[in-house]
Amino acid sequence: MQHLTNQDAQEPNSVAISTVNRLIALFDTAFQGLSAQVSMAESERLAVLVHHAMNAKTRAYHTTAHVFDMCETPAPRQLLAAMFHDVVYYQLDAGFPETTAHLLHDVAHKVDGRLVLQPLPPDDRTLALCMAIFNFRPGQVLPLYGGMNEFLSAVMAARLLEPYLSAADLLAVVACIEATIAFRPPAADGQTAMETLALRVETQARAMGLAAHPTASAAYVDQVMADAVMLGNRDVSGFAKTDPAVFLSSTWLLIDESNAPLATPGVYSLQQYRRALTRMTIFLANLDPNTIFLHYKAEPSPEAVAQLGATAHANLRFSCDFLEAKVTSVAIIEALALCTGGDCPISMFLGDIRCSYGKPDRVEDFLPEAPAAKVVHDELLRVLEKGRATESKNELTSSPLTAFVYRHMGHQGTQQAFRNAKHMFEGHLAPQAFLQTLDRDMVRSILQACARIALSRSAALQTLETML
Repeated sequence: MQHLTNQDAQEPNSVAISTVNRLIALFDTAFQGLSAQVSMAESERLAVLVHHAMNAKTRAYHTTAHVFDMCETPAPRQLLAAMFHDVVYYQLDAGFPETTAHLLHDVAHKVDGRLVLQPLPPDDRTLALCMAIFNFRPGQVLPLYGGMNEFLSAVMAARLLEPYLSAADLLAVVACIEATIAFRPPAADGQTAMETLALRVETQARAMGLAAHPTASAAYVDQVMADAVMLGNRDVSGFAKTDPAVFLSSTWLLIDESNAPLATPGVYSLQQYRRALTRMTIFLANLDPNTIFLHYKAEPSPEAVAQLGATAHANLRFSCDFLEAKVTSVAIIEALALCTGGDCPISMFLGDIRCSYGKPDRVEDFLPEAPAAKVVHDELLRVLEKGRATESKNELTSSPLTAFVYRHMGHQGTQQAFRNAKHMFEGHLAPQAFLQTLDRDMVRSILQACARIALSRSAALQTLETML
């Protein structure tokens, strides 16, 4: 079958065609852009492999939807790198993708639960290229959060694409995937990750005879790095969203994806949920906004980089405030549970998220109207009450209980309650003592609402109320 026409090649932007067909069209478009003679049947084979790997049940964020977000570019090298950059997510998928494991079984093996690079075969130039670009060595442990999945994805991409691409294009695709390793600070000497990558690209280009003349070599490196920086920044573009509700939606997908117990709505416990939120809070609080977006030379401009960093900083602060408020409200329910029998499924106190026989009773249905006298951040309250931008399969997008707590205590009061909640989590403050640090009327309102939901704890909750 011939390539798609130019008109057909724009079809991936249509939501009318199926996911796998969009991938096929994207592969075909990329190959056309590189003047690579690849049959439609081969584009189909590659698309099916990516489609299968990216739609594992364990994934919530790193799916084909993310691939399509990454493919909003006409640049063919970026397109190919985008489709492969997350195809391996070893710890999330519990191994290599089933349909492509044969491409990676000789690359790394498990030793004491960690992946270790195997010796490099002398005739495997493709694997050697990937190892050089990622600066990995045989025998080393692949760093879990320092490029392991990106490296394995790059190896898979390079081995699948090597028969069809020129050496220059293959090197560029591998470099683009390397650039998606996120959140890397400068080295001790001040060199950025992209400056380091550029040196590796230049070394490999010379070793492969791609640009013998220094001027040609510099032009090639600059071209590759422009693609790499654009792709890497597109991978973290959520941090630059001006609507914090949109950024929070991506954050929530990552929470869902990285916490296996949350995969069954209503079954996970209060403490499992609280720990998942706490881990994300700690991660975001410790993330340096200056390490999120990439730059190389003047791409992007210093002004653009500064603006991206400022927006990322605002999104991180907003998300931490949001998560801290969520953790605070969950801590109140956790304390009620611990005082009346122990940890339990979250739905036992809050009600089901949804059910097949109609609208389920929820704890917020029995809460009174919260006072509006305290000082709050309007945008934070709006997102708590109206909800994040995207639905979550594991919980409500809005946070009515948290909104009730936030209205009652105000912004500063919620932050103080969060600090007290951490003392409870650490065992330095008893659950009942934590409840007694809070506004008594608010706690009683929440307790009484929970007593309407948690039937088996109703009597114990009523007894607890007399002790507060």
